[in-house]
Amino acid sequence: METIYEAAGGSEGMLRLAAAWHVRVVLDEVVGHAFEHGFRPDQTERLAAYWGEALGGPAVYTTKFGSQVSVVREHSGNGAHHEMDDRAIACFDEALADAGLDSDARLKTALHDYFTWATRISMAAYPASADDVPGALAFPTWSWDGLVVGFA
Repeated sequence: METIYEAAGGSEGMLRLAAAWHVRVVLDEVVGHAFEHGFRPDQTERLAAYWGEALGGPAVYTTKFGSQVSVVREHSGNGAHHEMDDRAIACFDEALADAGLDSDARLKTALHDYFTWATRISMAAYPASADDVPGALAFPTWSWDGLVVGFA
């Protein structure tokens, strides 16, 4: 069976989606403040690799960029931010259209569900401090049926 990563166009599809999402969140009045300090020059490539690996693609992120621990720590210690999470998800949904990934309802739903889980659960699990993140976390994987590896 084709993975979500493959259905989304592989690395090229993930790069289009990550680029479209970055354009939207940087300009968003709520989410944009998280990017006021700037971001890495390779941020789009890193994000595309992360999403790709989580969605059934090759282990590019964990081979080249880092671990689940490093990603979660980067997103931890900022308190609860429900409005920002909601806006980030809305930007993601709009980016699906921008990247040409919204015509297949099953794919669109799978991508939305993954991003919503990643935003509201995985990246929001340690709001008090990055020091609360355990030293070992499984890299999450997501299938057409939802979460395969990770925490719910």
